[in-house]
Amino acid sequence: MAITIAISGKGGSGKTTLSAMIMRALIEQSNRGILAVDADPNSCLGRTCGIEPEVTVAQLREEARQRQPSDSGMDRVRSFEYNIQQAVSEGAGFDLLTMGRPEGPACYCAVNNLLRQFLDKLSSAYDFVVIDNEAGMEHLSRRTTNNVDLLCIAAEPTPIGVITAQRIYELAEKLPISVRETGIIWNRTDCIKELDAIEIFGCVPSDEAVLEASMEGKTIFDVEQDSTAFSSVRKIIEDKVGSIKTVIENS
Repeated sequence: MAITIAISGKGGSGKTTLSAMIMRALIEQSNRGILAVDADPNSCLGRTCGIEPEVTVAQLREEARQRQPSDSGMDRVRSFEYNIQQAVSEGAGFDLLTMGRPEGPACYCAVNNLLRQFLDKLSSAYDFVVIDNEAGMEHLSRRTTNNVDLLCIAAEPTPIGVITAQRIYELAEKLPISVRETGIIWNRTDCIKELDAIEIFGCVPSDEAVLEASMEGKTIFDVEQDSTAFSSVRKIIEDKVGSIKTVIENS
């Protein structure tokens, strides 16, 4: 069963770059690869990792909703699953599924149910699932994914960053799914700001190597292995994934 890690944070918090670094750190620990799910409507995770998805789940979901019911419900399920499989882009040590824009006012309940069933099945083929969410965590709140083992809130230790992190934490408490552990990763800073009731997973310092890679159109996989930012992310993930594995083995 895959360990699911979700990353959330306000726009500009470095959430997508952090998600890509988490993916890179997990690839070192994985035998079956990583499934990355880009659940942010901005859909930047693919570009950060060097992949340009050809189709999004939102496009396929809209097509499935508008399609006339066939004589066989099983045919519809197989057709939807086949199309989703084609939407999975292959990378080096990871696969990427891009969700795309949020749902419209029409009812997507039946299609979302098919999507949830397929993602449950798909994730079982991987060691880890990494989900890059928007701050509102729309896809988690609509239960279009498995329960979450680790929810990382990316934030900067500014007044607005602190308020946003607290709001995301409160939202996570109300999600209709189980979240095993929730904590903050302070981004672009060397200091750790303590908050009441919220665990601090660690901090990731500003790193010129990461900034230069972004400015030059390179991916997070082009950043040197010993960069300060990536080294910090790798340490956080090694510690948290290790503790989760221990809990799972003892449960």
